[in-house]
Amino acid sequence: MKQEHSHAILMPDAADGRAPVTQAVTRGVARLFYDRGDAVLPEVTLANGRRADVMALSPKGVLTIIEIKSCQADFDVDQKWEDYLEFCDHFFFGVAEDFPQTILPPEEGLIIADRFGGGIVREGPTRPLRAARRKAVTLRFARQAAYAATGLRQGADFFTGIERL
Repeated sequence: MKQEHSHAILMPDAADGRAPVTQAVTRGVARLFYDRGDAVLPEVTLANGRRADVMALSPKGVLTIIEIKSCQADFDVDQKWEDYLEFCDHFFFGVAEDFPQTILPPEEGLIIADRFGGGIVREGPTRPLRAARRKAVTLRFARQAAYAATGLRQGADFFTGIERL
């Protein structure tokens, strides 16, 4: 049975011209993983304080992080992607078709996407999480999804936010 999903991905507005590309690639990546049956969240805060652009959780509990890159300057100034590897089983860069792919590490996964969808060009290595880390990351994912679904944010006044429920 085909799953029905909302493909609305909320992205912060950026002051530079990268926002439309980032939003389009993020939406396409989300659609790709939704179509695979995964739950998808944008901007997931990890235990190390880093924020993954997109995280997907498969029905079997496999955790995937996708780092969205809009252009070479975005890649050049933001080299935090290795900080995400200890929080996922699979890691991908998500880029637009015109992104200079040769600058990306060839050993990591690669997804080409636009606002309509995406495709996996290259699989990266599988890095299975230890059981304790998997549980911690999955719980963090679930809690952030619940906060997003209810419109509440961690630390927000529950009685003010509950009116949205």
